[in-house]
Amino acid sequence: MNGYIKALGIAATSAGKRALRLHLNENRGGCSPAVLQALQRLTAEDIASYPDYTEAINAAAGYFGVPADWVMLVNGLDDAVRLLSEAAANRGALTPAGPGSFSGVILDPAFDMYAAGILGAGGRVSRVAPRENFVFSLDDVLAASVDARLIYLTDPNNPTGIGLPTGAVEALSAARPDATIFLDEAYADFSGRSFIPTLRSAPERFPNVIVGRTFSKAFGLAGLRVGVLIAPPDTLAPIESLPSPFNVNAAAAVALPAALSDPAWMRSTVAEAAESRQAVYDYCDRVGLEYWRSEANFVLVRVAEDTASTAAIVEAFAARDILVRDRSSAPGCRGCIRITTGLLAHTARCLRALEEIRASRND
Repeated sequence: MNGYIKALGIAATSAGKRALRLHLNENRGGCSPAVLQALQRLTAEDIASYPDYTEAINAAAGYFGVPADWVMLVNGLDDAVRLLSEAAANRGALTPAGPGSFSGVILDPAFDMYAAGILGAGGRVSRVAPRENFVFSLDDVLAASVDARLIYLTDPNNPTGIGLPTGAVEALSAARPDATIFLDEAYADFSGRSFIPTLRSAPERFPNVIVGRTFSKAFGLAGLRVGVLIAPPDTLAPIESLPSPFNVNAAAAVALPAALSDPAWMRSTVAEAAESRQAVYDYCDRVGLEYWRSEANFVLVRVAEDTASTAAIVEAFAARDILVRDRSSAPGCRGCIRITTGLLAHTARCLRALEEIRASRND
């Protein structure tokens, strides 16, 4: 098993039972029925053929309100992170880039794959340490990105769920014109905010900004691995030659238009996630646990004062067949777990378990 996947605890189920997965921010309500219907229409010939992406690209372009040539399909945003890092390594190089040949900037705490992508492409990671309560500091990012070719931003952030302040992307794009700014909007369906309308209205102002969107979360397509990069053609050009010719599978290619044809399903997911977040806030307020208000489908909660105690609590959840994400080793996240907040019934079960665990530890 892949070491990173193992570290996430995907295999951590007990005695043949399927654990309640609240550690990967998946949509536990599943995908739209329209997706299942589209998949059922796949024929043996479809599966035996390399996919045609026209319908998927046009559907995504229509959904995001951009021209079709602004859309690049990727095999999930993990794939996009790798491709962006490779493009940064290749930029301006007449020979293959050597170790540490470019700098990529990450704002901690951050999605683990950003650093993996930079290092895998031979770059060096420049980290921006979190300020108190994860307040965004443009000055800190500018100081870390003097010679950067690539800057990873996330809005809202994972694992905190906190959004970027208004104007942050615009200011950074202007201040660092030689760096590609990747704006990861994996959770934008939950926040209701996106930079895409701003980019669409004035693309000449942001020639170095690429927006990434995934359909793994609100649309429930995590198992099919499909996302998109959104930017003008000239911005995407250095990346489009890097992936394999058919990097998105046939099932994902037919599922994406079907998912986008049923926005009501996605909106119901978003609405229930908001109720689930509020249930977590209410519980934490009642018992005095620190947490951060989230614009995504998860909440970061401080449940302990040290890493060992946090690990013990995560293990206690697993013993109850509930998986939550231990984020205590991430910068600024001492003693924290991240809980996916999707279905209300799942959130209620998680909070009951947390109540039991806290009571047993206080005995």
